[in-house]
Amino acid sequence: MVAAAVGAGHDVTLSLPESEAGTNAALRHALQTEVDRVIVVGGDGIVHLAVNALAMTPVVLGIVPIGTGNDGARALGLPTSPAAAIEAALRPATDVDAIRTEHGWALTVATAGFGVRVNKRANRLRWPQGAAVYKRATLEELPGLRPLPLTLIVDGVSHEVAVTLIAVGNGAYFGGNMQICPAADPYDGLLDVTVVGKLGRVELLRFFPTVFKGTHLSHPQVTTYRGCVIELRGAAELWADGEPMGILPVTLEAIPRALRIAGVAR
Repeated sequence: MVAAAVGAGHDVTLSLPESEAGTNAALRHALQTEVDRVIVVGGDGIVHLAVNALAMTPVVLGIVPIGTGNDGARALGLPTSPAAAIEAALRPATDVDAIRTEHGWALTVATAGFGVRVNKRANRLRWPQGAAVYKRATLEELPGLRPLPLTLIVDGVSHEVAVTLIAVGNGAYFGGNMQICPAADPYDGLLDVTVVGKLGRVELLRFFPTVFKGTHLSHPQVTTYRGCVIELRGAAELWADGEPMGILPVTLEAIPRALRIAGVAR
């Protein structure tokens, strides 16, 4: 990657942090030295850190996705092969929306309910590799399945919901290629909400494969909403981009053109 960037005429500083704290320090240093582009190599976790550092700044974000899920890159139509991703990370930037909350920024999907439990377990598993780890985590979390009572407020309109899972999407994907919010558009200034209501264990097993195809929206226990400002209230954790974001209540707002991301094909 460094050779490609230098060959394209860029001055490059390489940073190889070994922890989240080190990554955040490297991102702060990049902003202090007024770089014009930051390229991150890794999974959705490091993209999430970069989004929180670079949102509402003029610095361009390049993404070379080599993680487990790579949902951020997938939502933006970025290539997932390293060579093509490096080339894309050096291209001109496109303005992209992001989700702003009291707990920080997110790029793709924020979720509460069963999806949080699956994410936690997937992060602890060492096998299988890649997105298949989310399938295993889902199966192992089934015994604890139970509905979660929440208040959902969409642009001021309140709904009392009992959910297996709720997802607020600026992009379509979470959990390694699951299209939980298949119509979400990171350029329209809106957030898509997918509410999965009460499902039994057997019914969830039947439902689960449809999320990979984005065909789950026709299920009778699925309700969708769309709005600029989404509030969630209840006793639950919020995760976003596969990372912990804090506890409810939370307000999620679509911020148009909050990020400048390289190589996006609209």
